[in-house]
Amino acid sequence: MTSSTYPQPEDAAQIPRYAGLPTFMRLPMWSMDRLSELDIALLGIPWDAGTTNRAGARHGPREVRNQSSLMRRVHHVSHIAPYDLARVADVGDIPLAPMDVQAGLDSIDAFVSRLNKAGVRPLSVGGDHLITLPVFRGIARGEPLGMVHFDAHSDTNDSYFGGQRYTHGTPFRRAVEEGLLDPKRTVQIGIRGSIYDAEDLAFARDTGIHVIFMEEFARRDMDDVIAQARDIVGDGPTYVSFDVDCLDPCYAPGTGTPEIGGMTTLQAQHMVRGLQGLNLVGADVVEVSPPFDLGGATSLVGATMAFELLCLLADAHATRGRLPVLEAAA
Repeated sequence: MTSSTYPQPEDAAQIPRYAGLPTFMRLPMWSMDRLSELDIALLGIPWDAGTTNRAGARHGPREVRNQSSLMRRVHHVSHIAPYDLARVADVGDIPLAPMDVQAGLDSIDAFVSRLNKAGVRPLSVGGDHLITLPVFRGIARGEPLGMVHFDAHSDTNDSYFGGQRYTHGTPFRRAVEEGLLDPKRTVQIGIRGSIYDAEDLAFARDTGIHVIFMEEFARRDMDDVIAQARDIVGDGPTYVSFDVDCLDPCYAPGTGTPEIGGMTTLQAQHMVRGLQGLNLVGADVVEVSPPFDLGGATSLVGATMAFELLCLLADAHATRGRLPVLEAAA
């Protein structure tokens, strides 16, 4: 199949970026009934029922779509042209009730499972960080995933508010407990900020999750950190989760739980680019909260990092092939 037969974004030289219906990267909207014709699905998960502080991440997918009109076709550093390497499209938003946590978790799991059974790699835009747990449920194929996780927070707490176990501060503890995430193949980069208790990070430490605090990251050579991350996840199935609060709030003010002292946008881009070649089965960008944004800056970060991740997924498809289609695929 030639690249010309693959879905392509609207041409900004023909239709101005501010015109037309907003989709991720200006790609075609795609029916879930045509998943056999797709390799990578961009999807919105407009849900923040797990938010413990500033709500608003439910509005993230819409604004990231708007800002993604600024993304062009080819990565200027790696020269990856994702739309020539893989069939990519926007499959829309998962329909979710904003106030029912269990129903939301089940709906995300079911939607992503349908993509996974069809052999499609998901690139999700949230939404708060709780969305990653049901995404894991939908893509883990009887084997725990490895993860490269960019964040200010470890998200391995046990519960909030008198026993609430499903929040944006608990997804990776639940994922390890459910056998979805291999802690020894997990690295968290950029962790910082005050904590509730001296033992807040005990679960990560005791299960073998590799935590690279921002203070350590700032002292080290970034390429050394990349090499360590690659060594930790190895060649097994791996997921990349990018929480925009890994960035300093001066770069990403529109987020639910900002922490000063974070990465620059250029540092984050360099780190993500260094993951090219991993066995990636999915990725997400989370915690963009437009109500707290300034001039769309954080939504632009979300769109740009989504494009960076898309390039990695397209490269993974080109070098490793489409994910195997399961018999139960719709």
